[in-house]
Amino acid sequence: MRVIVSLAFLVAACWARPFDQKVFLEFTAEDEGSAFVPDDDMPICPFGCQCHLRVLQCSDLGLTRVPDHIPKDTTLLDLQNNKITEIKENDFKNLKNLNALILVNNKIGTIHPKAFAPLTKLQRLYLSKNLLKEIPTNMPSSLHELRIHENQITKVKKNTFDNLSQVYALEMGSNPLKNSGIDGGAFHGLKKLSFIRLSDAALTAVPKGLPNSLSEIHLDGNKITRVKADSLKGLQNLVRLGLSFNEIATVDNGSLDNAPYLRELHLDNNALIKVPGGLADHRYIQVVYLHNNRIPAVGVNDFCGLDYYAKKNLYSGISLFNNPVPYWEILPVTFRCAMNSAAIQLGNFK
Repeated sequence: MRVIVSLAFLVAACWARPFDQKVFLEFTAEDEGSAFVPDDDMPICPFGCQCHLRVLQCSDLGLTRVPDHIPKDTTLLDLQNNKITEIKENDFKNLKNLNALILVNNKIGTIHPKAFAPLTKLQRLYLSKNLLKEIPTNMPSSLHELRIHENQITKVKKNTFDNLSQVYALEMGSNPLKNSGIDGGAFHGLKKLSFIRLSDAALTAVPKGLPNSLSEIHLDGNKITRVKADSLKGLQNLVRLGLSFNEIATVDNGSLDNAPYLRELHLDNNALIKVPGGLADHRYIQVVYLHNNRIPAVGVNDFCGLDYYAKKNLYSGISLFNNPVPYWEILPVTFRCAMNSAAIQLGNFK
């Protein structure tokens, strides 16, 4: 029986017609007899890019300009790590659904004033690590995040952010920006801004006119020498303040009163010669970094006032190591407002 079945199979195979592929990529046809036929309305993925579910990834391709034929329904466009030098007026034409645009690490020095006009739904614009000398104009009012650090920006003009009332995060660190380069009222339009980073710039003081909506300010790595009594004026919503790696020698009395809900204060790696005044009476501050300064002594009431119950939050972190204070001379009662001994970081000055 097995022999008969095998012979029958061989006879049928001999009479079968040879395979004939009439149309290229016929194997992609959904139904029998159908073939792949390009449609003029079908989106074309730019050469070298990857298109998937309205995401267009064109990073690391050595591109010198924005590619043509970007699908109109694209919501995320990734062009980072290329060699693009200029953004032209029609580069993003018809991309009305674009939500995120990533242009990080290119060589962009020029952006046409109308380049972002079609992007009425854009929420995230990443322009970091380029050669921009000024902040682009006419950015979409729909923006939520603007990250433009590591450029060559030296000026923030008065009307730059006037229509960006929805932005909550602004990253501008590692630009050669000085206080004199920030116009009065430059940040006025940022009504909902909660996070700003101006680290590693050339600032000599806390910038004036920062939005009172801010909860985080990062000014690390500048040349700030003093926190004045009015430096934090109007910042009643501030929760975290980063001032590490500056040249701060003085924190004026009363300066911390302007930030009544401050929880974290980073003043490490500065030139302080005493514990900042106002900590003992601050009700909510929990973390104070003071390591790598020049503090020679710590008083028994520097961190906690006479009324123990006046403080709402106990300290969860106080760092004092690498200061010229003999840690064995600090009385244990000094840290009576700390959660436990693990919250205190002390050590010899070396």
